[in-house]
Amino acid sequence: MITTDHQGRLLSVTVFGEFTLADFQEFEDLVRYRIQFDGPINLLFDLRQMADFTLDVAWEELKFSRQHPHDFARVAVLTESQWVTWSAWLSQAFVDADLRVFSDDDEARVWLQSVE
Repeated sequence: MITTDHQGRLLSVTVFGEFTLADFQEFEDLVRYRIQFDGPINLLFDLRQMADFTLDVAWEELKFSRQHPHDFARVAVLTESQWVTWSAWLSQAFVDADLRVFSDDDEARVWLQSVE
């Protein structure tokens, strides 16, 4: 299950339990809608409460990243899992967004809102 929130160019997504293909497709639809009106967006992906994800989610994420290489300005991934950290860095190969991994929500939000 996922919850989403968007304020301006910031899209926040939190995953609870198993991350399913239906959840990822909901995320994809929301991203497409936001970039249509806002251009490149910042993404806060909170995976701290994710228990697992299905293999089809991993495949869909790879395809989606390749289709949207320029649609994210910054991506903050919240996790304490080394496996999720590793897969986030791997995903960065397909997008030109500035991607960072955080364990603290406040630090991630400050970084997403800062201007370099």
